[in-house]
Amino acid sequence: MYTLRPTTRATLLHCLTDGMSVRATCRLTGASKGAVLRFLHEAGSFVQVYQHHVLRNLSTVRVEADEIWSFVGAKQRNARHEGQGDCWTFCALDADSKLVFSWLVGARSEDNTHAFIADVAARLTGRVQLSTDGWGAYLGGIRKAFAFARVDYGQIAKSYGQPEGMEPAVTRRYSPPVCTGVVKRRVIGRPNMATVSTSYVEALNLATRQHCRRFTRLTIAHSKTAQNHAHAVALHFFAHNFLRVHTTLRRARKAPTTPAMAAGVTDHVWTVEETLDLMDPNTVTVK
Repeated sequence: MYTLRPTTRATLLHCLTDGMSVRATCRLTGASKGAVLRFLHEAGSFVQVYQHHVLRNLSTVRVEADEIWSFVGAKQRNARHEGQGDCWTFCALDADSKLVFSWLVGARSEDNTHAFIADVAARLTGRVQLSTDGWGAYLGGIRKAFAFARVDYGQIAKSYGQPEGMEPAVTRRYSPPVCTGVVKRRVIGRPNMATVSTSYVEALNLATRQHCRRFTRLTIAHSKTAQNHAHAVALHFFAHNFLRVHTTLRRARKAPTTPAMAAGVTDHVWTVEETLDLMDPNTVTVK
């Protein structure tokens, strides 16, 4: 069986974590589409399991959670086959370290929301302040997953519309309505309303659309299967946590710093070569 060279694998990892589509990656590396997708499956599965185990017992004190829309195969109104349609990615962000420590890919349903919040609660050690948008399923999930003494919960409710003087939306098909108002609500406990916010996690959503081609607006590089979508999401968050230096953290620490470093999960900026070595079972040292 043909095996990709280490330099090619490193280039694949660079491409897939920095906003390139599968076909563009093929053109750049000379690898076949099948080889790129097999590598995506291998790398995505590995980083999913790795982060599942290491992103635990976190001393996070401020969490922002949100969900970002995408689709698999076709948009919901055009879906013709099982597995096609809307696909949401729930994610939880440490507002201080910018670490993405929990996420879930699936339908925007009450069951998935509750499963996501349960995973968030299981990874934290102390009392936290949690901020979300106004999605109604969050409250029930938070009440189930957190004891009252473990969470201070605030919601950000945003209203959208057309500002005065702007042309009607019907003539602006691809320009969404703008935010016309924000209301903060104290829901559980005593959250600090001055710091109840979803700004950081919404900035993460923007970075996701920039660095993961499957999320780009009006893209033709959308995911064709839910499995590939989940692998791409895991790979993107791994790069965000371990590989990509965060500008704000770098300024604060006066040194290159990733979210995983700021959260105390690792002590250095990872490289793609280090990641590939860790994926090789022959190079792992059991302590």
